[in-house]
This record gives sequence, C-alpha cells and structure tokens, in this order.
Amino acid sequence: MAETIKNRYDFVILFDVENGNPNGDPDAGNLPRTDTETGLGIVTDVCLKRKIRNYVETVKEDAAGYRIYIKDGVPLNRSDREALEYLHIDDEKALKAAKKDNPELDRMVLEFMCKNFFDIRTFGAVMTTFVKGNLNCGQVRGPVQLGFARSIDPVMPQEVTITRVAITTESDAEGKNTEMGRKHIVPYGLYRCEGYVSANLAQKTTGFSEEDLELLWQAILNMFEDDHSAARGKMAVRELIIFRHQDRMGCAPAHKLFDLVKISRREPEGSFPRSYSDYVVTVDEAALPQGVTCQRRS
Repeated sequence: MAETIKNRYDFVILFDVENGNPNGDPDAGNLPRTDTETGLGIVTDVCLKRKIRNYVETVKEDAAGYRIYIKDGVPLNRSDREALEYLHIDDEKALKAAKKDNPELDRMVLEFMCKNFFDIRTFGAVMTTFVKGNLNCGQVRGPVQLGFARSIDPVMPQEVTITRVAITTESDAEGKNTEMGRKHIVPYGLYRCEGYVSANLAQKTTGFSEEDLELLWQAILNMFEDDHSAARGKMAVRELIIFRHQDRMGCAPAHKLFDLVKISRREPEGSFPRSYSDYVVTVDEAALPQGVTCQRRS
C-alpha cells in the first residue's frame, strides 16, 4: 500500500489564455467569467478540477485505484453501488442487517470508495445521492482544495463574429451560402489559482499518498495539454509554485506564503499585456518561514 503523505503543502498555479474562453458563464450567454466590480477574469475551481480529473483518467486509463468518480456519462449511483456489491449487499434490508451486525460498515464503504477512485481520495465527494433509504456511501472531505483562479489584470471579453459554410437546413441552403456565428474570447489573461494539501485529512480520511501527490502535480502542469479546443484558444500552465511544510500541520499560515509570490508587469501601467513574457514572477525565498521550502515547476 502506498505511503500516505506526511507533509502539508500550499501551492500557486499560474496559467494563461490567449484568444480563448477559459471558463464560460452560462448565466451570461457563455461569456468568459469576470468579477463585475474589478473586471478581473475568473475561472472556477470546478473547471480546474474537471481538467485534472480528465488528465488522470487519460493517463491511468481506469487502472486499479485511479478511476474517476465524477465523470461524463456515468451516474454517481452506479459507482456508489460498487461498494455495496463489494460488501455483498443487494438492497436496503440487507444493508440494515449488515449495519446492525457490523458498526464499522460505513467506514468500510468509505475506505472502498477512497481506495478505488482517485478524485475521491484527492478532492473528496458527496456520495449520499442514493435516494432509497440509507443506501449511500457517505461523504468525505478531500485533502486537496482549490480556490477560484483570478486574472492578474482586468480582462476585456470580446465577441467575435464569424461566418461558416455549414448550412443547417435544406430550406436555409436555398437562400444563403453562409451562416453567422459568434465566439467569446479573452485576448490575453494570466490567471493565478491558490490551493492547499492537508496531510492531516489525507492520514485521517482518504489515504492520499505520495504517489497521488506526484500525479496531482503532473496533472496540474499538464491539465490543458489534452484539452485544447478552438473555443478555449491557447491555454497553458506557466508555473506551479509549491510550498512544502516539514510536518503535517504546517509551519506557517498559507496566506503568508502566498504573499511571497509577486507578479509584476514589465511594461508600464496602461499598456495591454498580451503574453506571459509581459510579466515577472518572483518568490521571496529569503523570507520563507522556518520549516518551509519552495519548489518551482514549469
């Protein structure tokens, strides 16, 4: 069995988008998400976790222990049922009898789900969706948590009108040769996301291991590489900055470590950034608290 992590981690992800929509808002006609007060671009944690899940699923190909719980086309109840089948429980009556005979049953179900599904072991999951009585797998809080990503500078979403020769219907084809369409893009934006890895939750709850941690770093660095599309434009993770604490509870508050990461503009204020080279990223490693080390990956 892989060794559970023993150190706390805090990390910063820097990624950018060029001529694309990094995360459309369905409440705003799929425009790129923005903070209406500041104009800063937003990418949700759910969006980023989806890309991490997709990368792990692609790389591991449903290998034992690395399956994905929240995935397209697979109802959650179908995966929940696997734990009950593993314990040879077919219905609510059998479940009640098993719980009466074995008070550790709920823990066994959670352990099964954490052992078999990487994203449960990593991000946690709510597995109480089985509507029939108490037939559910419980819920677990994962050791890895992400916040929303925000752009360093305000972004200006643009609506680009396009034409296409793909005519939809026979009647339309009789009267025209092209159709009009629209794409929503951000010309350029550098985004910053902050995240946390709790060794305490990993040890007490999900068993998130050192191997899982390395796979997580790999997935973050490559989460856009198998996800390219015309709608999202050019997206890339530019840097992953990892703060490692010497023990499981940590040696300093996360926000103080995040404050050590500074992003500044090379060009004077008022100009419009259009590439990653327009920024300078520094980490004040001389100010690192005792017991914390920093690693920069790209």
